[in-house]
Amino acid sequence: MDLNSPIFARIRVKRAPQPRPVHIRCDHPGCAAAGEFRAPMGRTREGQYFSFCLDHVREYNASYNYFKDMSDDDVARYQREAVVGHRPTWNMGVNRAGKGHREEGVEPDAFVDPMGMFRNRARGPSQEPKRPRYGLAAMKALTTLGLDETADAETIKARYKELVKRLHPDANGGDRTLEDRLREIIHAYKFLKSAKLA
Repeated sequence: MDLNSPIFARIRVKRAPQPRPVHIRCDHPGCAAAGEFRAPMGRTREGQYFSFCLDHVREYNASYNYFKDMSDDDVARYQREAVVGHRPTWNMGVNRAGKGHREEGVEPDAFVDPMGMFRNRARGPSQEPKRPRYGLAAMKALTTLGLDETADAETIKARYKELVKRLHPDANGGDRTLEDRLREIIHAYKFLKSAKLA
């Protein structure tokens, strides 16, 4: 790139004027130096700062104590609340459907659920048997073997043996065109076996 090109001579960059630094005096009594360094005013004046010179900010920081005039119980409570950023929290695992839990203004006997969408174990077991749920990799491995998610370990093993016998080069007179498919099936079966599904 040629920086002396006439193309670059036409480019003008407008820069915002830089504000002149305002010189603030040090807030320490009797000090006329510039107050370049900020120091917090304290717990009761959050967001407010003193402006000190370097020597006085060092002196102030050495003696600064945020918890000054707080009892031990107040300090412990502050530290517990600091863990969650001083925001309110609630207990996890509240069983809203369990005994003794009731929403305000809602009568549990007046609620009708004709579709059975909100049925839970406390009110009765679901009539539909639970089917196993597999992850994406397990589903892909089952699909490679030509099976669905209802297949059990014996079915998976039998299907694997059947496909290996059919696709192995020895069974096809030395034809190696189906080797890639055989590798996929072996890989899928090994994955299912490692996931304890086969």
